[in-house]
Amino acid sequence: MRTYRSARPLAAGLAAGAMLLLAGCSSTLGDSSGGGDGGKDQSASGSCSLYPAARKSFDKAESLPTSWTGPTTGPKAAGGKFVVYVSTDERNGGAHGVGQGVREAAKAIGWRFQLIDGKGTVSDQAAALNQAVALKPDGIVLGSVDAAGQKDAIRRATAQGIEVVGWHSAARPGPIADPEVFTNLSTDPAVIGRATSDWVIATSHCRAGVVILTDSQYEIARLKADAMRKRIEECGECSMLETTEVPIADVSQRMPQLITSLVQRYKGKLTHVIGINDGYFDYTASSLRSAGVQPGRLHFGGQDGTEAAFQRIASGDYQQATVPEPLNLQGWQAVDELNRAFTGKKPSGFAPPVHVVVAGNVHKAGGDEGSYDPPNGYRDRYRAIWGR
Repeated sequence: MRTYRSARPLAAGLAAGAMLLLAGCSSTLGDSSGGGDGGKDQSASGSCSLYPAARKSFDKAESLPTSWTGPTTGPKAAGGKFVVYVSTDERNGGAHGVGQGVREAAKAIGWRFQLIDGKGTVSDQAAALNQAVALKPDGIVLGSVDAAGQKDAIRRATAQGIEVVGWHSAARPGPIADPEVFTNLSTDPAVIGRATSDWVIATSHCRAGVVILTDSQYEIARLKADAMRKRIEECGECSMLETTEVPIADVSQRMPQLITSLVQRYKGKLTHVIGINDGYFDYTASSLRSAGVQPGRLHFGGQDGTEAAFQRIASGDYQQATVPEPLNLQGWQAVDELNRAFTGKKPSGFAPPVHVVVAGNVHKAGGDEGSYDPPNGYRDRYRAIWGR
């Protein structure tokens, strides 16, 4: 509450700086009226040698994946299983969305399901995992709970014969050796980070001034942020202004004042704020409006693809892009991976292709339902594998 009260007088005092930002953005950015794709006139990129590659990458990622690239074979459903989903924080749209997918898939395969909220802190996540282990389930799914940070609880689980699958629980997809996690589900974080920056470079025609928001307590966040920063730095005409640490659990308290201070600090230089999670932009609009910064002049790009992010992109309310994970699909995949673990099979090795959502494709990507739900028939594919 202190942050929200102090943000209002600060925002009022930033009006002059905000107007300078507006003028700077007006003169440096390409037309953004195309819903976040910025137009495709390569001549507007001036001497930027990176523009053609970034444009090609963005165009590919913007197209909607419709074909199924996941597993087509696997074990039939193991019967009578009980699975617990431990969420890093149910306020985190990514973790929440995967949990809903696990719930839906558990029902489809015929398993009992329970969710425990880790409430955004390491200590609460440890308590949630201990509670999950005490329930003696057959399997646990970690919803963005850091496996390395919760080694003791995971070791207790596996020692009792509980199978563990992670989502965003390590830096990269695939099995984790210590603590033992059957597999970790994620799109490659470096690919996600690069796709975010390619959107910036392509739609700004290499004339962006960029701030990156990250939470380095998570290794996956560090990899995303590093990939974003390196790609922006490759764009000689872009300006990599700073990388700022904002714990995801603190966004409601810190973001209103931070966004107005960034406007003041960089004035006409700041054009894009990109973050490793869409939640950073849940608490910024009122501060920006108070500072006189209109939508379309300061551009937000996030990751994970939350319902609120889809709504902002569809309405043109500051956020123009997100690189979503197919959260519901990954919930189904988590159940399929547990089923493979229960039956002594290997992980499927499936990692979904990267996709960038902007205003031009938000409804095609499932934005009407508030999440990225690729139309590739994954529910029917998994049911067929399970014999359900």
